[in-house]
Amino acid sequence: MAAHPTRPPLITRLILQDFRTYASLDLAVSHPLVALVGDNGAGKTNLLEALSLFMPGRGLRRADLAEMARQPGPGGFAISVTLDTAFGDHRLGTGLERVTTEARAARICRVDGANVSSPSAFAEYLRIVWLTPDLDALFRGPAGDRRRFLDRFVLAVDSEHGARVNALERALRSRNRILEDSPHNRLWLDAIEREVAELAIAVASARRETVQRLAALILSTRDDDSPFPFATLSLDGEIDTLVATRPAVDAEDCYRRILHENRSRDRAAGRTLVGPQATDMLVRHGPKDIPASLASTGEQKALLIGLVLAHAQLVGSMTGIAPFILLDEVAAHLDPRRRAGLFATLETLGGQVWMTGADPDLFAGLEGRAEVLQVTPGMVRPLLP
Repeated sequence: MAAHPTRPPLITRLILQDFRTYASLDLAVSHPLVALVGDNGAGKTNLLEALSLFMPGRGLRRADLAEMARQPGPGGFAISVTLDTAFGDHRLGTGLERVTTEARAARICRVDGANVSSPSAFAEYLRIVWLTPDLDALFRGPAGDRRRFLDRFVLAVDSEHGARVNALERALRSRNRILEDSPHNRLWLDAIEREVAELAIAVASARRETVQRLAALILSTRDDDSPFPFATLSLDGEIDTLVATRPAVDAEDCYRRILHENRSRDRAAGRTLVGPQATDMLVRHGPKDIPASLASTGEQKALLIGLVLAHAQLVGSMTGIAPFILLDEVAAHLDPRRRAGLFATLETLGGQVWMTGADPDLFAGLEGRAEVLQVTPGMVRPLLP
């Protein structure tokens, strides 16, 4: 159920210590639209990555945390943001901390100075969606890329989804090891398959609910004159058919039987062949009614942007928190009409937007409507007229 919408949170201060190319940075911002301009390699994407770490997971680059520490440097890093919300200011912090030279680096998460168990605690204060150039080949790439994209969609509205996906992956690895090492140990296999089935149905159900809600929102807000064509969405996989056609308890029992019957086949394959780990998200170009993979490069880019913008709207309606939107180099390959349409849509969504681009002219249409900042290695300052 959607929460009651409130005034969108606004990041008013970003502090970095030993993060990527930044030895230290204390950046104050005051506008809902923030444009970061600078040469390639200046550190623009590093700022978006720092913000993306306030979501569960490894951020928009999917890098190991240790890779984010400045080199050379002490081996850890710290990030904090000050949020201006309808209920007052809050300070969120995360980073990588080394307790001793022998200890393993530990992730830290804090809210208003108090330690919290994981980044999931940040979901009470903010939600984040993003789009990076790495996703440009999403519709032509492997199913695994679309599955990760889908899970990020779910995670933005259900902060526990990532934990369930991780638990499912661990359970599947355990089953695979038992099949390889002790294939006749029925007690172990029965126990692990019970756990796998429970987690699998929960993961598949969360994905299905999010896709259904997003598809309904896209249909209800469809605008054939928009520069970003609408998408139609569906899930493809045996487990998805199971969840769509049976109550959860029946689907769990049925999937457990599938796992039992497929033990020999899965052992030969070295992996579990049926389950949420084999799901694909099918996307079609709505106006042309063709698979997104067959659309032109420009059409795929516009379709992807439209999908992310619709997702941002869904996050706001379901959680009551207009999400922060991180857009890395998104305007560079858009024609003037689509660029203007993008900026106009972003202003209506309500959430704070952080965008990057190498050419300041890309944001010329936002003069007086955005805070434009010049990024040079290790530094950020207002762009001079």
